[in-house]
Amino acid sequence: MPRSQIRSLSVQICHQKGFAKLALEHRGALLAEGEHLGVSTTHRQTPSMKTLKKQWLEVLSIYQYVLCFVFLGPVFSLLGVFLLFTPLWCFPLLYLVWLFLDWDTPQQGGRRYQWLKNCTVWKHLSDYFPIKLVKTVELPPDRNYVLVSHPHGIIAVGSFCNFATEGTGSSQQFPGLRFSLAALNCLLYMPGHREYFLSCGVCSVNRQSLDFVLSEPQPGRAVVIVVGGANEALYAVPGEHCLTLRNRKGFVRLALRHGASLVPVYSFGENDIFRVKAFAPDSWQRLFQVTIKKLLTCSPCIFWGRGLFSAKSWGLVPLARPITTVVGGPIPVPRCPQPTEEQVDHYHMLYMKALEQLFEEHKESCGLPASTRLTFI
Repeated sequence: MPRSQIRSLSVQICHQKGFAKLALEHRGALLAEGEHLGVSTTHRQTPSMKTLKKQWLEVLSIYQYVLCFVFLGPVFSLLGVFLLFTPLWCFPLLYLVWLFLDWDTPQQGGRRYQWLKNCTVWKHLSDYFPIKLVKTVELPPDRNYVLVSHPHGIIAVGSFCNFATEGTGSSQQFPGLRFSLAALNCLLYMPGHREYFLSCGVCSVNRQSLDFVLSEPQPGRAVVIVVGGANEALYAVPGEHCLTLRNRKGFVRLALRHGASLVPVYSFGENDIFRVKAFAPDSWQRLFQVTIKKLLTCSPCIFWGRGLFSAKSWGLVPLARPITTVVGGPIPVPRCPQPTEEQVDHYHMLYMKALEQLFEEHKESCGLPASTRLTFI
């Protein structure tokens, strides 16, 4: 073989070894980061296995959800006020008229458009992490349910994608059930936020709205409540599983009033998609967060993910960590129009035990160490 060909072959072999070394180092870095956060990095479809177009569609899909969740309401509200003092004043005025005429919709199960729930954007959003919906038992559609979803995380993307859209095919896994995800009442009266969430069938989390959904004559109604809410967002630290549940009993009273079965739901990985700045419980920063939460019903969390154009920079795009939402078995609840405190405490305790059992049974298969424990506050 000529000397020039030998030299060329040697260069190619060196390049291949170099690429292999870089790939192993990159894989090792990912595994180390996953172990640090308590997240499994095995059995995932890596970005290199997806086309460039597919990667961009997934990133843009989750990015629009984050922007809408965080900014859509405030931006549209400020825009409406600004337009009132311009020649375009008629547009915000017309919207106010529409808001007045449509005021009761959040209290009546929302306004769902099936074409929007089936939109491909939610499938791309689901594939980005990916989000997986796991059914442990059948939920017969001949009765109603109260699904209690944990944890809230920063943007509750697991609950939204699974139960407000068809991103994970919830209607195929639970045929005959009609899911209604409940959200804060104030979110459903802010321009932009209102139309975005109501169109996916989101309803208000207050008593009037949930009673309306569960009182409909057709069985198979399932309200989904993220009980931790804004307070739980303050504990959305990667690798931790701290739930605001010990004193949250309104969902138990709701189930007792309607005889709806309680169903525990846990989204493993929900807290791992953002890095969060956590403050000590006795610090002035935490006191400020709690005060703002009480005033505005939302938590001013400091969080960040990756950049839009590069995974190595920081931004508002969530980290691509797998989210596995496990739906547990139903807890039968008798119908009691006026439940006593003893009944509420009894079924609340049963629910907490069922949730803890669900967590223990599935934590290792979802990539958590066996020593991980669920904490209730």
